[in-house]
Amino acid sequence: MHYGICNLSIVPLRIEPNDTSEMVSQLLFGEHFKILEIHKKWSKIRCSFDNYEGWVDNKQIEEITEETFKNIENSKAVLASELIDFASDKNENYTTVVLGSSLPFYISQKLFINVTNFKYEGAIISEMLPKESIVKIAFKYLNSPYLWGGKTPFGIDCSGFTQMVYKLCGYKLLRDATQQATQGEVLSFIEESEPGDLAFFDNEEGTITHVGIIMKDNYIIHAHGKIRIDRIDHSGIFNIDTRRHTHKLRVIKKII
Repeated sequence: MHYGICNLSIVPLRIEPNDTSEMVSQLLFGEHFKILEIHKKWSKIRCSFDNYEGWVDNKQIEEITEETFKNIENSKAVLASELIDFASDKNENYTTVVLGSSLPFYISQKLFINVTNFKYEGAIISEMLPKESIVKIAFKYLNSPYLWGGKTPFGIDCSGFTQMVYKLCGYKLLRDATQQATQGEVLSFIEESEPGDLAFFDNEEGTITHVGIIMKDNYIIHAHGKIRIDRIDHSGIFNIDTRRHTHKLRVIKKII
């Protein structure tokens, strides 16, 4: 088995080993993974955080030893909590670090990836946050544009949004909405929900295709064109701009 880490800001994870292939997710700075297959130009990987699989360009990742991989696994997770900042090496080369990026082996504003030592002076999150922090963290992504497969304030999809918000609060969600819907406890009514619970929505075929974070007073924050706030009722999401329902409610889940 081979292992790797993302040493760049934002790297696309694709469904096939091709630059024109669909992007299904992203690797952010500091994320580590197992390498399942190695081709000349591409590698198939499995992300450590959520076991999500896809193909990455070999030029955009760096291999690490099994020992380093295990040390990262066993060390305390530290995440960047600035909307955007940077890490610098000893030669003052800068790498952009976006919200939710991992900072491996972080101690006193220093971290390292393989033999490269970085300095990061931005704010961090290293503790599990209470449930009431979920909506507060979600607001950091407000107005971020929608991007299929995205996980950053520069482009994010519905399940990438919920996953990253929960990750920043110290909780693990799977990557896709259909996967996230298998987690947690089912709630029968919106009235039973609390801010921070997840609402899932399905299409005409009954497939779950959308997820958002419930707020107080029957509001929801979700990715639809951008990260936005709309109303939620027993039918689904009611868009406050167009004055119509846009998503059909399937189930509400309490994750924490």
